[in-house]
Amino acid sequence: MPNITTSKCVLVVGATSGIGMALALTILALPSQPTVIISGRRKARLDEILAQNASTAGGRLHALQIDIDVDAPAIAATVKQLLVAYPALDAVVFAAGIQRELVYTHPATVDTAAFLSELNTNYTAVVAFIHALLPHFLQQKNGLVVPITSGLALLPAAWVPGYCASKAALHSFAVSLAVQLRGTGVSFVEVMPPLVESELHDYDGTTAALSARWMPLAEFTALTMEGLAKERADTEPIELVIGNIQDLYNKWEAGKLGVVNMIASHRPARAE
Repeated sequence: MPNITTSKCVLVVGATSGIGMALALTILALPSQPTVIISGRRKARLDEILAQNASTAGGRLHALQIDIDVDAPAIAATVKQLLVAYPALDAVVFAAGIQRELVYTHPATVDTAAFLSELNTNYTAVVAFIHALLPHFLQQKNGLVVPITSGLALLPAAWVPGYCASKAALHSFAVSLAVQLRGTGVSFVEVMPPLVESELHDYDGTTAALSARWMPLAEFTALTMEGLAKERADTEPIELVIGNIQDLYNKWEAGKLGVVNMIASHRPARAE
């Protein structure tokens, strides 16, 4: 199955800062010399990253302004344009994310529109993006999909219920698609981080409180790249569990793939 070291053209969605930017630049530095496309909403920031890395990128670093918080038809149109410009695209990393505290003991403070935006950015837009990309990956019988979820997909932190629910949904969706797509050449590796140094926490002003406990971004990036470079059979669990999330995963999630496979084996035959 494909891994990050065999990928020739990689799109990183949400690459203007934090985890996405760190992974994009590390992928760019691989000996395999892939083309890397960074995307995000902030054009000025994309231009800045391009300029900062122009001397070492060898023309392999590209940027696209993409706002993933849109509806499915808009995402489909974006993917269509993307594949015209980059027909060799064979890997995508979904690093965009929003995390907001929602205090339901004071319902009037909860912005429903902001909640739906969080859900779309973290889950439904990613699903729409994968759906739009799959015909291309299936036709070339080669594709690597890397959704970045969270340890909070397994057990929620009650003060960020929207974030936890969206990551749990993406985790479940990724496992389901990995089972469906076995034997097609399209593989999923779900990165499941612990608390990581990131601008994600700036929105709610929690950076100061969390910085004493988070994993440094450089350490997370190194561990993630090591995992993404490994050969995986398409019958293996898709989760790439990082850091202290491993204990949580072992207790609450390990072994579930066998049950998922059993359920899939009992699916009634579908008339074509």
